[in-house]
Amino acid sequence: MADVKKENWFARTWGRICRYFRELRSELKKVVWSTPKQVLKNTLIVLACVIVVGVFIWLFDFVARFGIDNLIKAFH
Repeated sequence: MADVKKENWFARTWGRICRYFRELRSELKKVVWSTPKQVLKNTLIVLACVIVVGVFIWLFDFVARFGIDNLIKAFH
């Protein structure tokens, strides 16, 4: 029976790394990149949503603090 010699560990690892970057490059060619106008529009939408959610959290915190303070005063 003929002995089949395995490839060197370094050679196998280097081959895997090279294959990874080749596949990465081919996948990046398939990406549809956003235009600067789309990026600006999406950024403004995200900022508006963050502000709206922040205001709701602030209002809830204010009302809850006001209610808890009144309950503490009522039972004190």
